[in-house]
Amino acid sequence: MTYPLIGMPEGWEWLVLLVIVVLVFGAAKLPDLARGSGQALRIFKAEARGAKEDEVKAKALLSPEARQAEEAEKLATLDAKQAELDAERAKITNPDG
Repeated sequence: MTYPLIGMPEGWEWLVLLVIVVLVFGAAKLPDLARGSGQALRIFKAEARGAKEDEVKAKALLSPEARQAEEAEKLATLDAKQAELDAERAKITNPDG
C-alpha cells in the first residue's frame, strides 16, 4: 500500500495552479520565466560540476604520503564498520551467546 505525499497537488489542483500562475505573471511573461528558470538550473549544474572537478584536482595535488594517510583512514573506517556488522550478525544468528 502506497501513500501519496502529503500536501502535493494532484490532478485538477495542478490545473488550478497553472491558471493562477498565468493570472499572476501573464501569458506573455511565461516563456521568459521558463527560460530564466532553465538558465538558472544550467548555471547551478555547471557550478556543481565545477565543485566536483575542483575536489578531484585537489586530491590529485595531494602528496603521496597524504594520499596514503587518507586511504589508511578510509580503510580503518571501513574495518570498524565491518566489525560492527559482524558483531550485529553474530548477535542475530546466536541470540543466546
